[in-house]
Amino acid sequence: MKILVTGCNGQLGRELREVLESTHPGITTYTDIDELDLCDRAAVQAFLDRGDFSHVVNCAAYTAVDKAEEQKKECAAANIDAITNLAYGAQDRCLKILHISTDYVFDGTAHRPYTENDKVNPLSHYGTTKRKGETALLGLAPDSVVIRTAWLYAPDGHNFVNTMLRLARTEGHVSVVSDQIGTPTYARDLAEAICTILFSRQWVSGIFNFSNEGVCSWYDFAKAIFEIADVSCEVTPISTDDYRSAAPRPYYSVLDKGRIRATYGIKIPYWRDSLRHCINRIKDK
Repeated sequence: MKILVTGCNGQLGRELREVLESTHPGITTYTDIDELDLCDRAAVQAFLDRGDFSHVVNCAAYTAVDKAEEQKKECAAANIDAITNLAYGAQDRCLKILHISTDYVFDGTAHRPYTENDKVNPLSHYGTTKRKGETALLGLAPDSVVIRTAWLYAPDGHNFVNTMLRLARTEGHVSVVSDQIGTPTYARDLAEAICTILFSRQWVSGIFNFSNEGVCSWYDFAKAIFEIADVSCEVTPISTDDYRSAAPRPYYSVLDKGRIRATYGIKIPYWRDSLRHCINRIKDK
């Protein structure tokens, strides 16, 4: 087995590298934009030829949701063209692709956890490009796996956990939306789930949901961060209408994980337990 991980400098890419090198060292090549421009189809083809890979895990993406409303071309290139180029590369090779997508493919009007078969209706340009990327990949390389995830965080990188801890130090007070409901995803847990799929005895293609277990609002998430980190910070709940953003967010984006549990036997931790693990790692740094 030879694995290629793209987007290796992002928060999921870094976590995946740690897990792979601790469990299956020496079989993975890690790339980011400096080593491989996924939007360059010829470069992708040449890189795949040289590497003779069996699997690609695509962690690369444009994830600046609000900026995407202005930088539409850049967002589309990273979220559609890049995965399309990888999918074309898989057609002529024995190559299996695992691609990371998002809860933003849904409009958030449901009142129960979303399954993989529920109707998609993205509200933002970011969500639209991620859905088009899913469609392109599964159309060109149907033996691929797509994992939809949500509210991703890790000890490093730009994410909600690190933002809240920074604001607690600098401001001492935050206002956080309380009417958007979902589930945080600890990047280490997602990385371990990806490894389980890669090294499973079976490869079942299609779309799978993954986040941690449980349900909360962004307000609940912020309160838990400060409680677990033992940080003093006043938190004021506000509505989505009070928080101006360029891109609309789904009000409800809880994901049903039944399929990934049943197919790959993946055990998924409760979100507060994973948050505690992450914050302990931050403190250890």
